[in-house]
Amino acid sequence: MKTYKTVAGLRRNLAKEMAKGKTIGFVPTMGALHQGHMSLIKLAVQENDITVCSVFVNPTQFNEKEDLDKYPRTLERDAEMLKENGCHYLFAPGPKAVYPDGAEKSVDLDISALTQHMEGPNRPGHFEGVVQVVHRLLEIVEPDQLYMGQKDFQQFSIIAHMLKTLQMKTKLRVCPIIREADGLAMSSRNVRLKPSIRKRSTILYEALTYIKDNIHKKSPKTLEKKGLEMVSIADFKPEYLKIVDGYTLEPIKDSKDHSYIVACTAVWAGEVRLIDNMILVG
Repeated sequence: MKTYKTVAGLRRNLAKEMAKGKTIGFVPTMGALHQGHMSLIKLAVQENDITVCSVFVNPTQFNEKEDLDKYPRTLERDAEMLKENGCHYLFAPGPKAVYPDGAEKSVDLDISALTQHMEGPNRPGHFEGVVQVVHRLLEIVEPDQLYMGQKDFQQFSIIAHMLKTLQMKTKLRVCPIIREADGLAMSSRNVRLKPSIRKRSTILYEALTYIKDNIHKKSPKTLEKKGLEMVSIADFKPEYLKIVDGYTLEPIKDSKDHSYIVACTAVWAGEVRLIDNMILVG
């Protein structure tokens, strides 16, 4: 595996691969890699000739500088994991490499319809930052396929909207959530959980499973209320728990009227913000 910190170095080598007609799979990450990320890498390796992974903690998608500063950075360990799982190129740039003029260029894309609920109101400007960095990374890598995880459901839905609206050549591949043995969705933030809180973090999975088991037995409103009650235990503070249409991300009133339904939640577990979701129908 080769590692590059500059855009020019990476592009020069990828151009050689493209000239040979090789396909490129791309996995964008912010590092602190775990087996959830590796599931994306493995699929990219399986489906493409060349796999590229970026490790870039993007400052434009953090609402709080404190959260940006606390985000775990484990590049050496990340590189080892990527090499072991067959990744060909690691792109580990700094902000100046990704945004060379110092002025981050926003993408001309209306995402307001997809940010009305859930993460949108709680993290203003976050998804604009996500669109900005993914668009920029796609400009740099020019992959045939982009691999993202289901755990960030609203995020990949917005990126899918970007690819379609801007008629970009890259195809999106979404991979299922990888969970710990007790059901907690794998996340780079899990390492920051206090042991006593980590043990109880399975309550998110339990609440989502309860909702899935009852989606056709009780109303979405009733299930949302019950789910919020379940995750409102000591040291846990929910921001939201919403049952939405998987295509529009709009809240639903009756499960019978929708063919693709997802339950999404965000909960503060002590000082760590956890997100999770579960496909209920579809």
